[in-house]
Amino acid sequence: MYERSSVAELADSLRSELNRYSVGGKLPSSRALVERYRVSPVTVSRALAQLAAEGLVVTRPGSGVFRARPRTAVPAAGDTSWQEVALSAEGAGEIVPRSVDAGGVLVSLAMPPAGVIELNGGYLHPSLQPERAMAAALARAGRRPGAWGRPPVEGLPELRDWFAREIGGAVVAADVLITAGGQSALAAALRALAPPGAPILVESPTYPGLLAIARASGCRPVPVPVDADGVRPELLAAAFEATGARVFVCQPLFQNPTGSVLAPERRGEVLRIARAAGAFVVEDDYARYLAHEDAGAPPATLAAEDADGVVVHVRSLTKPTSPSLRVGAIAARGPVVDRLRAIQVVDSFFVARPLQEAALELVGAPAWPRHLRSVAAELRHRRDVLAGALRRELPGLTLPHLPSGGYQLWVRPTGTGDDTAFAAEALRAGVAVSPGRPYFCAEPPGPHVRLSFAGVSGPGELVEAVRRLRAALPPGGAGQDA
Repeated sequence: MYERSSVAELADSLRSELNRYSVGGKLPSSRALVERYRVSPVTVSRALAQLAAEGLVVTRPGSGVFRARPRTAVPAAGDTSWQEVALSAEGAGEIVPRSVDAGGVLVSLAMPPAGVIELNGGYLHPSLQPERAMAAALARAGRRPGAWGRPPVEGLPELRDWFAREIGGAVVAADVLITAGGQSALAAALRALAPPGAPILVESPTYPGLLAIARASGCRPVPVPVDADGVRPELLAAAFEATGARVFVCQPLFQNPTGSVLAPERRGEVLRIARAAGAFVVEDDYARYLAHEDAGAPPATLAAEDADGVVVHVRSLTKPTSPSLRVGAIAARGPVVDRLRAIQVVDSFFVARPLQEAALELVGAPAWPRHLRSVAAELRHRRDVLAGALRRELPGLTLPHLPSGGYQLWVRPTGTGDDTAFAAEALRAGVAVSPGRPYFCAEPPGPHVRLSFAGVSGPGELVEAVRRLRAALPPGGAGQDA
């Protein structure tokens, strides 16, 4: 983390001094820069590489680093207003417009301004990521014979076998396809299972990225409410009957954003209802490796309990590791596997082999279970710190459920609070939060806000974030209308 900061600072310093050198002039040697700025050789190398990528310097092995010739002026932008008509006319005859609203996803992907505490992220803070283990895994992977060759389109057999064992039940390696992360897997699943214009049943609330995928595919998401025990089976059955849908997407374990776990008595009901409707259940098992220390043994996957090929299982290694380790899997049984494979090949051919090799090295290393135990303990501690601070300082916020897994709290402003106004006030106070509206595909039943505790540097930042919110929000902390 500190190395990255030093690289940026050194690059800024060198960038500001380039005018001192003529075009083609030679910059000081790496050794001289190390001594002058008191940084490591690695920092110097990375800073110079950044300037080279920007076209400001040219590196000549054995000779040194030289100031590059300035780029020619960029031509003035043309008139792109014609695209407004073209893009609008394209969807004129569609039942569901295929415009892409990525706002709900971008909230969790955007980097907050300096000084803002990030409670809207969806990934582990660098201090929680297994950076050393990943670096070692990548180094070992790069030395494997054929590591840079073309992998099978379905993925490396050993990695498919590992995912199959993790999913459990009757799932075998032949049922598994390796994908470029969970988002890619969900997109492939929806395209394989539902034609444009078709209804897709989704939990309400649900992950905004899923809603974006559905709408971009031309499908119509239909909400099925969840409670503290997961999706409500009687409403699921009614939704299948009313819409004729053939797909239901759910997160049975630590649902995002509510954190609920599908109750044991509902698991079989969900599968039975879907089977009776002739429909698939897409099981998004995104948080399997984000269970908290006090969660106990997590339930088996729905895929492990499915005998008839109803469940299409999706999971990823990204959430418990790093945003850049985009390796996931789809598991399915029956003819749908061929359709999933075809879509995967058309979209991306295959996942880069070095990344698959690195993932295989990582999950097979002794550091992997140690990392999962460390994350489980830290997430539990952060959850308790944030929940305690909210209850002490902001009693006007309601916390309906304390999750035992995942990385977020789903809170509700009281009264007639507005989640968008709440988020705006929070940002002005230096805290980035996620308004709840993008998590609903129809009108929300009330205002909600999602607070993530995974992306901060430590528990101290969580306490400081709540202190800032208390100072900025109206009395009671509810974001109520005047």
